[in-house]
Amino acid sequence: MKLKHWVVLLGAFASAASAWAAPIVIKFSHVVATDTPKGKAAEYFKKIAEERTHGQVQVQVYPNSQLYKDKEELDALQMGAVQVLAPTFSKFGPLGVKEFEALDLPYLFDDMDMARKVTQGPVGQSLLAKLDAKGIEGLAFWDNAFKQMTANKPLKKPDDFRGMKIRIQSSKVMDAQMRALGANPQVMAFSEVYQALQTGVVDGQDNPYSNIYTQKFFEVQKYLSVTDHGYHAYVLIANKKFWDGLPPNLRSVMDGVVKDTTAYFNQIAAQEEADSLARIKASGRTQIVVLTKDEKLALKKAMLPVYKQVEPRVGKDVLESIYKATGSHPDKL
Repeated sequence: MKLKHWVVLLGAFASAASAWAAPIVIKFSHVVATDTPKGKAAEYFKKIAEERTHGQVQVQVYPNSQLYKDKEELDALQMGAVQVLAPTFSKFGPLGVKEFEALDLPYLFDDMDMARKVTQGPVGQSLLAKLDAKGIEGLAFWDNAFKQMTANKPLKKPDDFRGMKIRIQSSKVMDAQMRALGANPQVMAFSEVYQALQTGVVDGQDNPYSNIYTQKFFEVQKYLSVTDHGYHAYVLIANKKFWDGLPPNLRSVMDGVVKDTTAYFNQIAAQEEADSLARIKASGRTQIVVLTKDEKLALKKAMLPVYKQVEPRVGKDVLESIYKATGSHPDKL
């Protein structure tokens, strides 16, 4: 047999071997419902990853804390038990990357365009790079929405919060802002919030409309106060050893999957929020309380001391870089 025939034959064997090789499995765990922006984005990630790699990558999505609760997710990722997560900023503080908690500051951004000047620019990239030392590949920010308050009474002014037990994520910044209002913050896993609200273990909580709707918090809270007090987003991350170990051809494809899934998430988030608010209103189970500009300003002034209080924790340089990117400053009320 001529040499060129052997080359063709060996090429065919290589292609067949590649086709027969076991697919690379990516476990993607998250704590929210499948019909939230994050849930839909996770499914989109799965769809296009499997299509574009022709099945060489298979993605298994586990929503609603099926595998791990909030505090367990990052440990699992670092150990390689899961390969991809999309947690909120609060998860990185206990890990030692406290700079992310700067994005939890109250009334940090006026709107999503202002937020994206930070997360989609150099500041966001510098924050993602800080995860490398923890064995985590920071892939992208998913800009979700702004948070609203729910409780069994309207929360419109600082005094309304006094003595309230408010569920928060494990964030020193969130803790400080609730204490600035006179509330008693209660750290609690997301999967436990509904029952805690139902039984009165906590009096209220904050989340975007999509989480309030899909987790049915509106069923056990009489009032939803439109405070827009906190920026809510996710950070798409991967186990660094796994991500760096992908074959070069697949790594290139998966980088594209990350980029396009991020664009998809950011595209659907605003509409999902609007749809969720409409469904909450239609349920008639909770009363929507829209704060005035002056009422929001009063809340912001009450929480303004938190900026100086947490500056040593999150880093003055990080805060200054955020102010520079947005052209805004908390002192400019």
